[in-house]
Amino acid sequence: MGVAVEVSGLTKSFGSQNIWSDVTLTLPPGEISVLLGPSGTGKSVFLKSLVGLLKPERGSIVISDTDIVTCREHRLYEVRKLFGVLFQDGALFGSMNLFDNIAFPLREHTKKSESEIRRIVLEKMDMVGLQGAEGKLPGEISGGMRKRAGLARALVLDPEIILFDEPDSGLDPVRVAYLNQLIVDLNAQIDATFLIVTHDIGTARTVPDNLGLLFRRHLAMFGPREQLLTSQEPVVRQFLNGRREGPIGMSEEKDVAQVEAEMAALEARGGDQHNGIGPKGASGGDAVPPQLDPSPGLPERQAVRRRQERVARMLHEFDPATAEAIRASLPHDLLAQADAGAFTPTAAAGGRHWAPGPDAVPAGSAATAVLPRSAGEP
Repeated sequence: MGVAVEVSGLTKSFGSQNIWSDVTLTLPPGEISVLLGPSGTGKSVFLKSLVGLLKPERGSIVISDTDIVTCREHRLYEVRKLFGVLFQDGALFGSMNLFDNIAFPLREHTKKSESEIRRIVLEKMDMVGLQGAEGKLPGEISGGMRKRAGLARALVLDPEIILFDEPDSGLDPVRVAYLNQLIVDLNAQIDATFLIVTHDIGTARTVPDNLGLLFRRHLAMFGPREQLLTSQEPVVRQFLNGRREGPIGMSEEKDVAQVEAEMAALEARGGDQHNGIGPKGASGGDAVPPQLDPSPGLPERQAVRRRQERVARMLHEFDPATAEAIRASLPHDLLAQADAGAFTPTAAAGGRHWAPGPDAVPAGSAATAVLPRSAGEP
């Protein structure tokens, strides 16, 4: 199973330009999380901070009991081996064929024989649907194939954490759908911790276990997918429905009076309580669509049951709309335990930062509740 990534109070600036401040969240082990946000809000900077390529001014990033913000370089080098990264454009070496591109991490970081490297590379290429393409150069294949080759390279060291930096960029909607299914299938097979940075609303609605949104140099919200998909927070509703009316403007922020006027006009037209609002809102409004399941023949995602047990413990922390959406997704045994009061409230002492509390948290704040400890966890 993948490992948890515990981020607390993280702040990053470039000179006098603050990118984001006091970001606090936990990526639950083995689950798929998605990070959303308008362009320029520092989502890619956040990914680079997680792997230690950029050093924040304040805060901590704890992975396997190591704070990579303050640890020594040799320890950071070891922790980085837990990661696999799919870059926006695949970041393949143009002069190498796909086999050598995918084999590169194995040759750099291991002492495996060429026969073993060949076995691993062909296995990962098969997992992403690139059988028979090992001799092709990156310039000879489509953008979707380059993405899959980059993903195969990210998998060769069997990482416990995989980061995806806008994997859907440059792909048509059909290829995005195939890529989303591939991500879910991979999670079912390797049970690693996934974090996806994306702008694609379809991906955000159907793929992840958890959703987050960066806005105005803060983490506006992060929690189980139902929490954001049912949220009444204006910036969350605007982004997930892909519409102009709301706090997000062309230059990210709008004048307060303008926002109020737009929202009043939207309400006069009936609001966005129904589906189909905005160019990317085909499943918009308050709908919580089902998550993608692994392809037939693959095992069930182990993260699903772990997540169901976790959110069942957290039911009391959510507003009624979120709690109702979560209840609809729970199996009967967990729902019965939750209704019988069998779960210890997660607000008890101990545990880790997890998600905003049940009350509406204004955009720009960073309040968190607590992730319950697992059985046997100290």
